[in-house]
Amino acid sequence: MSKIVFLQKETLGEDVDLEKFNNFEDISFYEHVTQDQVINYAKDAEIVITNKNLFNKEVIDSCPHLKLIALTATGANNVDLEYAKEKGIVVENVSGYSTDAVAQLTMAMALSLVERLSHYDGYVKSGTYSENGAFSYFGNPFHTLSSLRWGIVGLGAIGRKVASIASAFGAEVVYTSFSGVDRKEEYERVSFEKLCRECDVISIHSPLTDKTHHLFDEEVFKMMKSSAILINVGRGPIVEEKALVKALNNEEIYGAGLDVYEKEPLEKSSGLLQLTYPERAILTPHVGWGSVEARQKCADEVYENVRLFIEGTLRNVVNE
Repeated sequence: MSKIVFLQKETLGEDVDLEKFNNFEDISFYEHVTQDQVINYAKDAEIVITNKNLFNKEVIDSCPHLKLIALTATGANNVDLEYAKEKGIVVENVSGYSTDAVAQLTMAMALSLVERLSHYDGYVKSGTYSENGAFSYFGNPFHTLSSLRWGIVGLGAIGRKVASIASAFGAEVVYTSFSGVDRKEEYERVSFEKLCRECDVISIHSPLTDKTHHLFDEEVFKMMKSSAILINVGRGPIVEEKALVKALNNEEIYGAGLDVYEKEPLEKSSGLLQLTYPERAILTPHVGWGSVEARQKCADEVYENVRLFIEGTLRNVVNE
């Protein structure tokens, strides 16, 4: 019988059904788990389920019985994968559960910014529309997606989904990739510089790697169109936030939609909360992956990872 510890249960939400996990005879659930509590909760566990808790050398060494780290996420940046492998610990993730949800948020952010919805919504709600006397108002001109060029950074499952939706709107889609994988795609592949210089909407769907860390910095923002919109639903540190704040305040780009940040939760002192033109930024609390359906699918996949591991079958291993 394996001792299982489920950390950060609250990250899946209270509305997700986790009843099947009680099929495991020895499992303990913990809601909000801070990093300094991890060792205390996990030190005797053979299997740990977690989302963002760090499992570095110190934590791994403090868990001598640990055999499996089951992540309730796709990204595994919070685990020292090489050291876990060296210690004989399997790390498994889940993927594909949030493709539709993340693509949906990407489009929602992009459409809202392209359409200038915050501006026009405020115009009506302020009473200005009622006082103006004109039946229409075009004080903040917008364009149709079919006239725009959309750049995808990272053409994985989510990137492809966004590309297909943007194409359905008539946008010209191009992409760039840092994976090193060369595949035949239906979209034109361009250099990162060309994408930044020429695209009207740029959405980020890449994983965080040495190549993509602070990929969007001050120099890149200066080469982008002043009308450009940047959407980051990938990983926070891909965008250098201070440089983005400067670019938005100086109107080097038009707007940005962010669901991920360099540090989460976002610090109250962040310049993103003190923008000169706040209506040009849409900020959400890392919710892109988390539709009801996506979170339930994530939980179900984690359950299968754990169940099959106990039975001797490995799946979704990220540190082979």
